[in-house]
Amino acid sequence: MLRHESVRPARLYVHRMTKLDEMRAWWEERLPALLDQYEVPGAAVAVDLGGEVVAHGAGVLNLSTGVEVNTDTLFQIGSITKLWTATLVMQLADEGLIDLDAPIRSRLPEFRIADESAASAITVRQLLNHTAGFEGDIFTDTGRDDDCVEKYVATLGDVPQLFSPGQLFSYNNAGYCVLGRLVEVVRGKPFGTCLHEHLFTPLGLTHAAHGADEAILHRTAVGHLRPTPEDPMQPAPVWSLAPSNSPAGSMLAMRPRDLLAFARMHLDGGRAGDGTVVLSEATAKAMREREVELPRLGVMGDAWGLGWEIFDGAGTGVIGHDGTTIGQAAFLRLVPEHDLAVTLLTNGGKPIGLYREIVGHVLRELADVGLPAMPVPAADPQPVDAGRYVGTYNSRLFDNTVTQDGERRIWVECVPKGLAAEMGMETTTVELVAFDGDTLIAKEQEHGFHQPYAFVGGAPGGPAQFLHTGRADRRADK
Repeated sequence: MLRHESVRPARLYVHRMTKLDEMRAWWEERLPALLDQYEVPGAAVAVDLGGEVVAHGAGVLNLSTGVEVNTDTLFQIGSITKLWTATLVMQLADEGLIDLDAPIRSRLPEFRIADESAASAITVRQLLNHTAGFEGDIFTDTGRDDDCVEKYVATLGDVPQLFSPGQLFSYNNAGYCVLGRLVEVVRGKPFGTCLHEHLFTPLGLTHAAHGADEAILHRTAVGHLRPTPEDPMQPAPVWSLAPSNSPAGSMLAMRPRDLLAFARMHLDGGRAGDGTVVLSEATAKAMREREVELPRLGVMGDAWGLGWEIFDGAGTGVIGHDGTTIGQAAFLRLVPEHDLAVTLLTNGGKPIGLYREIVGHVLRELADVGLPAMPVPAADPQPVDAGRYVGTYNSRLFDNTVTQDGERRIWVECVPKGLAAEMGMETTTVELVAFDGDTLIAKEQEHGFHQPYAFVGGAPGGPAQFLHTGRADRRADK
């Protein structure tokens, strides 16, 4: 019996390494051509299968310098940072320093938004699962000093409440900045210091950076953009978004292997590679349990946990998160049932197509899991009476006006304003067609996919209350 027991782990190890060697060979053969196909300057990918990790990089980290990507190249991870912020918050819960179901004001009494009753009721849990209900795309720059997150939260006093706390999912960057400030207040230290002391250090990370000042010490990628659709791709004019949005994802960068060390900790019940307890096992599990369902949006998860995005499909649970920042896009997927994690980090071009090729191949080969099909309109969509949908839905960044013409064609005009207008974004008009109930879909692709537009809320048969594309934009003309 002992001899057989010792043989099983050895065989499992050999099997895993064989599969990973095959995966690395596939990357070496296919990744350069895929980068060309999707016009991505550079990318790095890594897989962790049962604690064994392989990584690969290709392309360049900067078109201006031609420096090649390797497995130690740092890329920004964008909103995947929210998982790190959520983990810092859940550490506080593990230590008994906060109550997830208590109002955020119990530990952050200075928190203010325009709706005083909502501000006094919003809980830590609702901030974690994006159901707090206030407008979330607020990107105010409050400087680079250690108090920038504190100053940012102090600017939220006029931010409108879109719906009652807990009523609905609406992706909320500002809410995660509030959570970052909660961590600062309870720990008595700046957010970046908390990241280093409570995650970077116990996880043993060597190629992770909080901000450009740390990233410049490494081989670091820059984002790439096209000033107009006709222009060639070029390095972005700035490396990162404002430090004030750091807890939401404005400036955290790392190599794929270090991001997977974080993922491995979650797969291993909250323990780092050396056995250090980063989270309790119960808390690590609770973070990926379903907290709120999403409308059928196709390009986002089906549900959200306490930080984790939850993807249904193929009978096997997949969790993860994506992140985009200035000219960079990052993807992270975990399949706990198969003890598998994969990440793809990119710096421009058409990253969604590359993600579906690379991550899709990894999940099929190593977990027998297929990515959900991208939403597409029917070849001959049925006519739709748009009376429930027609109107204007607005946010701080955009006014979206839905109309139906004499031929019964449905259109949404998106007019940028505020920061979106200042960044040079242009007005777009998109035709929508029938998709699934109260969800319509763009007839033509936008950014490499057909964007679903869900109309939710309101009395049955009456005007929809929100236009939902991941964010819930409230009807302005009700």
